[in-house]
Amino acid sequence: MRTVRRLFYKEVINAVLLVTLGFTALFFFFDFVDELQSVSQSNQMGYTVPQALIYVVLMMPNHLYELIPITVLIGSIFVMARLAQSSEFTILRTSGLGPWLALRALLVLGLFFVVLTFAIGDYLAPAADRAAQLLKARANGNLSIGKTGAWLKERQAYAHYAVNVGSLAPGEDMKNIRIYEFDNTGALISLTQSESATFGSDESWNLVNAKRVEFPSPESATQRAEKALLETLRWPTKISAEMVSAAIMRPDRMGTVDLFQYIQHLHNNAQSAQKYEIQFWKKVFYPLSCLVMVVLSLPFAYLHFRSGSIAHYVFGGVMAGISFVLLNNVMGDLGELRGWSPWLTAALPGLIYSIVSLSAFSWLVLRR
Repeated sequence: MRTVRRLFYKEVINAVLLVTLGFTALFFFFDFVDELQSVSQSNQMGYTVPQALIYVVLMMPNHLYELIPITVLIGSIFVMARLAQSSEFTILRTSGLGPWLALRALLVLGLFFVVLTFAIGDYLAPAADRAAQLLKARANGNLSIGKTGAWLKERQAYAHYAVNVGSLAPGEDMKNIRIYEFDNTGALISLTQSESATFGSDESWNLVNAKRVEFPSPESATQRAEKALLETLRWPTKISAEMVSAAIMRPDRMGTVDLFQYIQHLHNNAQSAQKYEIQFWKKVFYPLSCLVMVVLSLPFAYLHFRSGSIAHYVFGGVMAGISFVLLNNVMGDLGELRGWSPWLTAALPGLIYSIVSLSAFSWLVLRR
């Protein structure tokens, strides 16, 4: 059995590496062409071709994370179909390789791809994405966060805060900050504006050139707003650099721990977190789809091939992989619009393909 496992692992890993290399090269070409347009539009900002090349390279782990389940399916189907076409799998079957032994061998290999996908999606891809955004921010001056900036909320003991960050400069310095303070009745107490701010080491922000306006309460004797100009102002807050980055980054490019912490922050401040909860459960379930893909490929080893017909099955694997990614993305958007349970929305594509793969395994392998 050790020899059989070694054969399976070597052939499948080589095939998956080859397919992954082809797909990543294709994405690299398209991304680089797209970045060349940004270079031509921002020559005055110093965004050069070498920087665009590094930026595209740093974005590759995100593509790799999305591609691994697809390439595992295509590579596994190719290997299983080739072994069936050359009658090698028939020889293994006559030597005592039963369906359950073959399935167990592939599941062990699938676990390796599960760990690899999780490591890339949870550690390598977020770090590379932050480095890519920082590179572009240094070239363009800052990292813009849309037209209205990033909005965050925080609830403290005696006040509520709505915080707007206009942009994020290199070194995690914030630009164009506005802090709206409300009392427990919802009345606006003060507005603090600052040109820039840095994150303190003691759960605080250090505001530079802050303009603070304090509004009078309805019970106050005077109805004049008090204005103050401060060179520096320390604002105590639990909004960390990771939370600001979470508001800037796309949820699918965040790590599982960062997503969980940001979800807790949103819940504590009575904000909707469904979009981030769906992405969190996607991070949990997406690596497990590698197990589904290797199970889906096993029935191809029990088919009878004619010469040259293997290409049709590989093409079918490509279409199945693309349909899985499409269904995964559509279910996320549909679940957010319809208000479905986040964990069910994230798990449904994998459950559907699990049923299909187990049905194919039962019909083609066990019954036939």
